[in-house]
Amino acid sequence: MPHQWFISDLHLATENPGTLALFERFLATLPTPGDHLYILGDLFDAWIGDDDDAAVANRVRGALRETSARGIKLSIQRGNRDFLMGRRLMRQTGAQLLPDCYVTSVAGQPTLLMHGDLLCTDDLDYQRARRRFRNPLFQWFMLRKPLIERRQIAADYRRRSGTATAQKTAEIMDVNSGTVVRYLQRHRVQQLIHGHTHRPAVHRHTLPDGGDARRLVLPEWHSEGTSAWLDDGSALHEVQVDLE
Repeated sequence: MPHQWFISDLHLATENPGTLALFERFLATLPTPGDHLYILGDLFDAWIGDDDDAAVANRVRGALRETSARGIKLSIQRGNRDFLMGRRLMRQTGAQLLPDCYVTSVAGQPTLLMHGDLLCTDDLDYQRARRRFRNPLFQWFMLRKPLIERRQIAADYRRRSGTATAQKTAEIMDVNSGTVVRYLQRHRVQQLIHGHTHRPAVHRHTLPDGGDARRLVLPEWHSEGTSAWLDDGSALHEVQVDLE
């Protein structure tokens, strides 16, 4: 029976070769033909455009293309680090690009899939920056800069993002419960799967009508191992991923 897999926040980059190797092993050994793999944002630590010719970009393209060729369906959402992923990359890998909010059936229940950054509404500075980065005009100008300039811009953004994050409280960078409930209501679901916060857990939320909703937070990937969530058709299970 085909299964559905859910992962996010791999942050693949040249300086993290172990995580890339872990991802390649995961693709080659765990999903099987007929399965569906959902990558819910931040596949890359930075994505400067679908014309990126860096070694990491080419290795990931190849691994995803081989996975698609094996009969595994790939669906990818943009994250806050790889919002410049586009249709060219999807064609190269045989993947489907999902919108920021996407509803599908998971373990027999309508489920909202998100990267998760839209839920962190207490972080006002980030939400302002997000609106700017997602502006089509901003992206149009960015993608017309030379690759070397885009790499420099991405490196500077990562440095400044790390500095800003270190100065914020954990509460500000986490999801806002009220925002979570509003998204659940808007999409008429009682189950939500997302990443972004790097705080893996399963949370319960009470809806205004008294209903009970579940929110599953996916883990960040590390070279020494991580976990993926698997839908076997009736329930969600956590599956360990490592290089052994």
